[in-house]
Amino acid sequence: MRELDELFAALNKSAFRRSFQLRGKDIDYLQDKGLPLVMLHAEDLIHKRLAPASIPNDGKQTPFRGHPVFVAQHATACCCRGCLAKWHRIELGRELKPEEMTYILAVLQRWLQSQAASANPVQKDLWL
Repeated sequence: MRELDELFAALNKSAFRRSFQLRGKDIDYLQDKGLPLVMLHAEDLIHKRLAPASIPNDGKQTPFRGHPVFVAQHATACCCRGCLAKWHRIELGRELKPEEMTYILAVLQRWLQSQAASANPVQKDLWL
C-alpha cells in the first residue's frame, strides 16, 4: 500500500484519473446524505465488489456513475483488483486484508472530502 500523499500526487499526474469529479446528482447526494453515510455505502461496496479473492467480472464491476463512491473509485484507482495492484500495490488473487480495506476507505474518504470542499468551500468543515 502507498502513502496517501504519494498516491494522490501520482493520481494527479494521470489525465484519466483527474477527469473524474463529482457533479450534479452525485455532489447533491453527498451533501444531502453526508459523508458518514456515504462511507458506510463505500464499505459495503468494497466488501462486496473488491474484497473477494476472485471476482468474475473484475475490471467491469464498478459503474462510472450512479453513486459518489463509484466516481471516487475510478478517480482513485480503487475500481478493480487490477487497478489496486497497479496503483496501490495490493496483490491480486487473494481476499483483501482488513487493513487493506481500511486503507481503500481512507483513500476514498480523502477524495470525497476534497470534492465536497471544492463544491462548497464555505461548508468544508461539515464533512470532517
